[in-house]
Amino acid sequence: MAIDVFSLSERLMRMDDAAWARHSNPLSVWSRFSVMPLLTLAIASRVWLGWGCLLPITLVLIWTYLNPRLFGPPQNTDSWASKGTFGERLFLARHTLTIPAHHLRWAKSLTLISALGLLPWAWGLWTLDLWPILTGLTLTMGAKAWFVDRMVWLYEDVEKG
Repeated sequence: MAIDVFSLSERLMRMDDAAWARHSNPLSVWSRFSVMPLLTLAIASRVWLGWGCLLPITLVLIWTYLNPRLFGPPQNTDSWASKGTFGERLFLARHTLTIPAHHLRWAKSLTLISALGLLPWAWGLWTLDLWPILTGLTLTMGAKAWFVDRMVWLYEDVEKG
């Protein structure tokens, strides 16, 4: 049986309706893009902090968890970021909703690209080589941004009926 990384991620983040409503705030969505660069710096800090790097790593993990909960629900949900969040919720419900096949293919492909970006990123952090780190960040974050954009498209397609 294949692992559903999308549902697993949602469960790990303990996303309920209230958290999703707050996460639809553009401030939450945009600040979420800080996680990978901050985690990169936190892990790289092992060079000058040694085991003390566990503190900034822990703080980034806390930020990752708290981010969808820190901002209030948006006053207006017409933004790209809000629609991306709504589309992601629709995508997560794909086992009970009919989602057009092209959206499923794109979502899975972009998630794969994002995951593959973790390989050069991790290698670069292990070897302290900037280019693999930047390559990995570009792939991971670029694919995630594109994924959000596809979720906007999915949301708009479903809303139009």
